Amino acid sequence: MATSFDTTLANLGVKRTSTASANTATKESSSAMDQSDFLTLMTAQMKNQDPFDPVDNTQMVAQMAQFSSLAGISEMNTTLQAIAAKLGATSTADMVSWVGRTVLTEGAVAYPRTDGSLGGVIELGADASEVNVVIEGPNGEILKSVSLGAAKAGPMDFEWDGTTDTGEAAGSGPFTIRVAAQNADGDQITAKPLVWAPVTSVAMGSDGNPLLTLPGIGQVSTTAIRKIG
Repeated sequence: MATSFDTTLANLGVKRTSTASANTATKESSSAMDQSDFLTLMTAQMKNQDPFDPVDNTQMVAQMAQFSSLAGISEMNTTLQAIAAKLGATSTADMVSWVGRTVLTEGAVAYPRTDGSLGGVIELGADASEVNVVIEGPNGEILKSVSLGAAKAGPMDFEWDGTTDTGEAAGSGPFTIRVAAQNADGDQITAKPLVWAPVTSVAMGSDGNPLLTLPGIGQVSTTAIRKIG
């Protein structure tokens, strides 16, 4: 009967054998040579033993058990390598699935939706008596100033309809989001903008986590993603 471990290996497409995922013929030959060497040495030991003082059975069993243990470790290493290869392939497939998705991450540069509007989130480090958002154009010009009033510490959504203070369409961007917030005493508090951005490409980072390329922001790790649209 297959064990749960065998079932897991089967689901990954890995066979639980000493050749489950042999990377090269050299490794297979090396493994076979190790077994052959052991049997040769064991046979020579039995042939040349003193008939009046033969090898103790306990010692013989211990030697065989030691070899069996080493063979088991070798098989386990090979199996783990096969699992790692499968998981690596799965990770690559997961990376591809990010492309085309819209994600929310920390950043100040954003592009509008197809209707010209733009949305995002502001993270407040403390309760605020006043939160103000300024939208700047590609050349740093102020397009829109929005007062969001008082808000509690934590995330708060904001929306911009894509029009300037004069009522004109702001265009296709990119736009820069500036946030300023103060508490009841008039002191400035931490306020970070988070913006929605489409994933245009994905690469594997040095830490093993996918790096998402976002227009206007650059590469960010998936660990920096707050939401997926």
